[in-house]
Amino acid sequence: MKYTMEFKPRALKDLRKIPKIDQRIIIEKIERLGENLQSDVKKLTNHSPEYRLRIGDWRVLFEIDLNRIIIYRVLRRSIAYR
Repeated sequence: MKYTMEFKPRALKDLRKIPKIDQRIIIEKIERLGENLQSDVKKLTNHSPEYRLRIGDWRVLFEIDLNRIIIYRVLRRSIAYR
């Protein structure tokens, strides 16, 4: 199933702060996520947004709404779940 991607303003701001090398890797993984949810995706318990995508030391926090993926944050693992 093909998903459309929607980035919240805060997620775009987070991406701009990430080093360029990591940015490319993260964007590539997010694009693959839109094609299928077969990456390192995990449903979170007692946390909003509901899902996370693990990319090395980075976490992409998102929700799935029908055929749309809404990306809320892109953060380092150490601060992603606070």
